[in-house]
Amino acid sequence: MIQADNLTHSYGGELVFEGASFTIGTGERCGLVGRNGSGKTTLLRLLTRQEEPDKGRLSFSRGYRIGYLDQHIRFSRPTVLEEALLGLKEEESEAAYKAEKLLFGLGFTEEQMDLDPALLSGGYHLRLHLAKVLLSEPDCLLLDEPTNYLDILSIRFLTQLLQEWKGELILVSHDREFLDEVITHTLGIHRKKMKKVEGTTVDYFNQILLDEEVYEKTRVGLEKKRAHMESFVERFGAKASKAGQARSRKKMIERIPALEELKKLYSLDFNFHERPFPGEKMVDVKGINFFYEKEKELIQNLSLVIEKGERIAIVGKNGYGKSTLLRLLARELTPVKGEIVFSDQASIGYFGQTHIQRLAEDRTIEMEISEANTRLPTSDVRRICGQMMFSGDLAKKRVGVLSGGEKSRVLLGKILAKPCNLLLLDEPTHHLDIESVEALIDALEDFEGAVVLVTHSELILKRLHLDKLIVCHQAKQQLFLGSYEEFLEKIGWEEEEESAPKKTLSKQEIVQPKSSKSLEKEILRLEEKLLALEIAQEEDFTLLADASARKDLHKIQELTKRTRERSIEIEQMHGKIKKARSPAP
Repeated sequence: MIQADNLTHSYGGELVFEGASFTIGTGERCGLVGRNGSGKTTLLRLLTRQEEPDKGRLSFSRGYRIGYLDQHIRFSRPTVLEEALLGLKEEESEAAYKAEKLLFGLGFTEEQMDLDPALLSGGYHLRLHLAKVLLSEPDCLLLDEPTNYLDILSIRFLTQLLQEWKGELILVSHDREFLDEVITHTLGIHRKKMKKVEGTTVDYFNQILLDEEVYEKTRVGLEKKRAHMESFVERFGAKASKAGQARSRKKMIERIPALEELKKLYSLDFNFHERPFPGEKMVDVKGINFFYEKEKELIQNLSLVIEKGERIAIVGKNGYGKSTLLRLLARELTPVKGEIVFSDQASIGYFGQTHIQRLAEDRTIEMEISEANTRLPTSDVRRICGQMMFSGDLAKKRVGVLSGGEKSRVLLGKILAKPCNLLLLDEPTHHLDIESVEALIDALEDFEGAVVLVTHSELILKRLHLDKLIVCHQAKQQLFLGSYEEFLEKIGWEEEEESAPKKTLSKQEIVQPKSSKSLEKEILRLEEKLLALEIAQEEDFTLLADASARKDLHKIQELTKRTRERSIEIEQMHGKIKKARSPAP
């Protein structure tokens, strides 16, 4: 068991949290949540004695063992399996089967067991370190973003393992669905205070909203009471007949607690700068093949059409070409065979996993965002900096001093600065906190262009109402038409060695008819878009009439062009709805 009493800690004179008291009881699996920079990793370092609190104390049950997955990884054995065996307790040092089972579940292959850990990618370094921590079977697991670099299958395996964990667990993750499936309690850091709630992150955030609503009502009530009494003292303090009552009220005023108004907490405010797309087909992928080495073909005979407004996800095990396919669509790579034809009107906004490394260390945030669109006025650059939580002088910080999460926000800001109608996103939620992930999902739902993304987050896959999935297997990709829920229902993931779908699939593209429930959802989404277009068209007609009355020729031309383009969009939307209501047999 862990007991925290009145913890207070600061960094460089800046308070991280204060007066924090909580208990982690027997068998509790606790999700640790809070905005980036709120002190989650700091608390984990205090729990592992890497740091000592400025005030307060932490106490543990006698002989209590903590296993910590941090980001600083070192290996000392010549093979992956031997390194994993170091995690076993002394009495189990010969139980290699336990290590192998865990490594396979985390996505390692038979061939990788004898590899030197130094030859693995950063993602597999994290997996091997995670395996060692889990094999050590500590009393309490501290896991800091364990799903980073894990694919969907490995996350499902880890979810089941943690659900069955008998000891205590403190888990930090930006993946809200993963958290909620594992945890029994939520411990949050909010406004430099800590609060623990039984239940999921939903229960925690609801409680925070309720607490702040009660606080604000109390504050407003006390302010009104204070103002009423001060008015009485001011009016009657000089009158002899009322002087006694005035003195009494003055003393009462002094006893009223002064509650400060809660400061607004800034969140990411995504607002993609959309470029209009007048047509329907944006990209036509025609039978492409790709490999880095001839004997290791990654992509084989893939054909795909990307249309305006579509939501497409690329899913599958790591190493099977998901990021490579996105790089081909972003024109960073060229197919070995086949071709990719882009509409002249397609404008791409691309978030790549390695793009953080491309940011210039000596540039400021402001300079990086301005570089994405040199025609953008300084006021707009500053506004985007503010949307990415770099308001005021923060926009002048050098990229070289930023954290991974802050650099991710700079990359997203660069996409916001550039007009686009096709978003290509490769794991965009890495380094973002829960609130920022929610803001990104909301923005993607509102984006009228097409979205193609690689993600391991099943929350995002379910929320985005996908039109298509590209399922990546070894040396082949297959197309599934429908939502992620339909994919799970009809095909699903088989958590076996090869992680093959439950049903045998041919090498041809898969076309699955949509269920009636999915069709209704799609029709509703299209009708909502149609309504928004028609409302916007009515507003433009009103503006056009006003411009005509003022004889504003420039405005008349601008609005006439816009209403003509929107009429085409409305006509196309009617066609989509008609097609959805009368699906092919």
